[in-house]
Amino acid sequence: MRNIAFILICFYSSFFLYAQEKEVLFTIDDQPFYTDEFVRVYNKNLDLVKDDSQKDLDKYLDLFLGYKLKVQKANKLGLQNDSKYINELNSYRTQLAKNYLNDSKVTNGLIEEAYQRIKNEVRASHILVLVDESATPQDTLKAYNAIMNLKARAEGSEGFDAIAAKYSEDPSAKENKGDLGYFTAFKMVYPFENAAFSTSVGSISKPFRTRFGYHIIKVTDKRENRGEVTVAHIMILKPNNKTTAEEQKAKQTITDIYQKIQQGENFETLAKQFSEDKSSAVNGGVLQRFGSGQLTSQEFEDVAFSLKDKNQISTPFESKFGWHIVKLIEKHPVQSLDEMRYDLENKIRRDERSLIITNSLAKKARAKYPIKVDDKMVSKIKSWITDDFYTQSWSIPEKANEVDETLVTINNDSKIATKEFLNYLVSQQKGAVKVKPTSKLVDQLLENWLDDKLIAYYDANLENEFPEFKYVMDEYRDGLLLFDLMEKEIWIKAKTDTVGLEGFYQNHKKDYMWKKRVDVDLLSSTDAKIIKKAQSYLKSGKSIEYIKEKLNKEGQVNIMVKSGVFEEDFDVLPEFKIEKKGVTPIVSKGEYYFTALVKEVKSAEPKALSECKGKLINDYQQYLESNWVSELKKEFNVKVDETVFAKIKNQLKK
Repeated sequence: MRNIAFILICFYSSFFLYAQEKEVLFTIDDQPFYTDEFVRVYNKNLDLVKDDSQKDLDKYLDLFLGYKLKVQKANKLGLQNDSKYINELNSYRTQLAKNYLNDSKVTNGLIEEAYQRIKNEVRASHILVLVDESATPQDTLKAYNAIMNLKARAEGSEGFDAIAAKYSEDPSAKENKGDLGYFTAFKMVYPFENAAFSTSVGSISKPFRTRFGYHIIKVTDKRENRGEVTVAHIMILKPNNKTTAEEQKAKQTITDIYQKIQQGENFETLAKQFSEDKSSAVNGGVLQRFGSGQLTSQEFEDVAFSLKDKNQISTPFESKFGWHIVKLIEKHPVQSLDEMRYDLENKIRRDERSLIITNSLAKKARAKYPIKVDDKMVSKIKSWITDDFYTQSWSIPEKANEVDETLVTINNDSKIATKEFLNYLVSQQKGAVKVKPTSKLVDQLLENWLDDKLIAYYDANLENEFPEFKYVMDEYRDGLLLFDLMEKEIWIKAKTDTVGLEGFYQNHKKDYMWKKRVDVDLLSSTDAKIIKKAQSYLKSGKSIEYIKEKLNKEGQVNIMVKSGVFEEDFDVLPEFKIEKKGVTPIVSKGEYYFTALVKEVKSAEPKALSECKGKLINDYQQYLESNWVSELKKEFNVKVDETVFAKIKNQLKK
């Protein structure tokens, strides 16, 4: 889903119902917009904003009117007919509807089961024989016999690993011998998870089926869930060219940093100075907390979880990304059930477990909505079904194609034609239901079909059953349209309108300025004598390499260097008060002493367009949008009923 749409929903959606009669507040080209929606969204926003100016009703009406004008423009352009928009709206409705297609008792049972599993991790290997969900009985039996044969061999002298590597149809098995590592609840499809958690360590499961085919599992270990961990790290990236010299240089850098840590220097300060993971360096190397399997580096995870004590620091180690030193900040054990309940419920709704809830819902729908089935028509349908159904060669008889009667009526208002059920029967020939005789087959498929239709009826009527559902859907619909319109009219234009962007840049150069910059070699040490020697070498024209060679001796890293072009307020540079080229005096900051070789001083100046293009495009977009609503007010005929608005203001002020 697109972020902007969710932002708009957050901004506009509300379940607050204001006690007033619904009146027309304004029209846009004669289309009415009503007071109830305006009041509802205003009251929602009243809780969200802190700036009193944003609570001003006149300003809010202008904002609300501008929003509706943009939506009208989107409809005028036909964006509501775009297939991508339609699919995304339907997808969101499906997701939102899951909140209402629920059975709390069943859901709570699934939450409890998932939580008990999440407290543990299973390590298992598997063997897979592929078979499609809609495979014929013959192909299904063939796959089942194949997995039974492999199970017997895996339990024999050949061993599970060898059989997995040679015969499993999971492509990764040739490399990992079927080993899937450690996992917990929700990491595998539900039937696979069930088998893994119900099989004892060292045992091989009975064959079971998932949507991929037939599996057997060998459970090799079970352990308590390690929870999550927060660590900080210092990282030196692997060089792109990967020459021996460059790799050696990177390794030496991480070794030097580790040596400085051993000498008592501050981990966070070193991370800020030297870590090449820019996103974490500014925070002293601290990463977001993570659990098993959440990172793309197993090596990093294993080292992080191996640290036992707070502030414990690892030795340097290598991952596929580079070299790291890791410091343990905090360990986070698995949360309580109450703390995890909301997250678990959301995961269940996205998981195969949701089918269990759906079946329960179908039972409730049968109790809620009266159903009338034409039994005579059902008898006719039974007479039309032949044994050809079992060989997937049955088709609707010619005489049945002429039938136009209603087969089922739901809740006295939804009539479903016989043709729909006949088409359903055709589609089910490849399914798993092969009950005999055909009369019983029809009865079972009719019940399955009725469940589907009842849930579909309930789903289709959510807007009528739940007003808050309707509000969210209306506002999401508008939000998506506005996203597409903004993309078309503002965002793409701002990126592609080179002439307009250049003109905007020329008129606003003063907003995109470099501060005074310096090209420097910045030297640091915790030893005042060392930094004094370094300064002396700089003054005598010695190279950085020479200085490091002279001062970093006997396994001691006494001097570190950071080189580049930096703005005058970078790190320790303000302490130098740099005005010209040359070697600076020595300054101290915290535990460190610094000196620098200033190679060039660059005056404050406007950034080139290419140097500020990202921010420039963003500012240009805002400029275009600020003038857009005024143009829309000219394009559409807008009429505000001031009398109605005055009434609303009086009611809201009370």
